[in-house]
Amino acid sequence: MQLAVILSILVALGSVSFALQNSIPVTVTFLVWRFDSTLAMVLLIALALGAIIVALVSTPATLKARWSAARLRKQVAQLEAGRSEQDKRTAELEGHLTALRPADSAPEEAKPIMPTFPMTDSRY
Repeated sequence: MQLAVILSILVALGSVSFALQNSIPVTVTFLVWRFDSTLAMVLLIALALGAIIVALVSTPATLKARWSAARLRKQVAQLEAGRSEQDKRTAELEGHLTALRPADSAPEEAKPIMPTFPMTDSRY
């Protein structure tokens, strides 16, 4: 916030300095429109109009990005809630499994089953 205030003061000082150094009267003519003012005023008005046009052009893209980010944040929250529910359900099922398993028997390790085929060819 303080940086923004400092930058705005610097821009204001630069604008005043620019206006004092460019006080030459000029005439701007566009089609049937005619405008008489100082060079500084004409340039500052052109700068302001350019900034307004840029803001109007970039606003739809900015709004779309914000809406998309909000939608994605909501989706992440829903997925995290679903994951926590799944974790609770997993813990519950593991508790049921240990309750059903006899205390003295340990779970058997899974051994790969190797099929045995009769060797009909003597080369093997």
